[in-house]
Amino acid sequence: MIHDLSVRTVTVLRYILPLREGGSLPALAEADDGFKYVLKFRGAGHGVKMLISELLGGKIAQALGLQIPEIVFAHLDEDFGRTEGDEEIQDLLKFSEGLNLGLHYLSGAIAYEPGIKTDPLLASKIVWMDAFTTNIDRTFKNTNMLWWHQELWIIDNGASFYFHHSWQNFDTAAKTPFKYIKDHVLLPQATKLDEADTFAKSVLNDDVFRETVNLIPDDWLQWKDTDETPEEIREVYFNFLKTRLAHSEIFLNEAQNARG
Repeated sequence: MIHDLSVRTVTVLRYILPLREGGSLPALAEADDGFKYVLKFRGAGHGVKMLISELLGGKIAQALGLQIPEIVFAHLDEDFGRTEGDEEIQDLLKFSEGLNLGLHYLSGAIAYEPGIKTDPLLASKIVWMDAFTTNIDRTFKNTNMLWWHQELWIIDNGASFYFHHSWQNFDTAAKTPFKYIKDHVLLPQATKLDEADTFAKSVLNDDVFRETVNLIPDDWLQWKDTDETPEEIREVYFNFLKTRLAHSEIFLNEAQNARG
């Protein structure tokens, strides 16, 4: 099953309201294609690295056939937000000029509640994916999943790939067991982790990883804390993904032990 991993670009026309439950001050906004999006801003706390996590994590989920709202690049014009009354939001919009990230707004979706019965293979695929992308934020406290049209949807992958905040030893980071998997909300239902691992290895490969990292805009790769070029930074992400998949038994065993 081949998934189209391309990303459209939209221009944000209207800021509707802040969604305060996120630490990154996401917002609901309307774009020039007539759709509403949950916007994640480059001017927020973790800046472009959070957007990169959201993009890579979301595209890995998509490649695995999981339900995730469409991801778009969302362009904010220079003048956008000047009429915003809230000073904190106005600053956020000012520092977010250029390319941001949007997720299609799932109108009427409800938050996934811990304990709702989930297909064991689906639960196992989600647990596998979060262990693979080192996503620390799909817990009982904050499930970051929605029920929409009788299906489970993945949202919020911005806490993935946390190795990039220190930006060193990616090879070591790629081979870590990921101890935080013990807190995953779906771990109790993930009884088919071996099957999930076999499935993931049949779907993910160098071509998928290359296509995914090539989606990261150059604009998001001008980092002050490294001398590396955008191409070199992309290569680190590519090698992280490739190495982690090749050593999936390390985080798979950790998840199975945590279940035990």
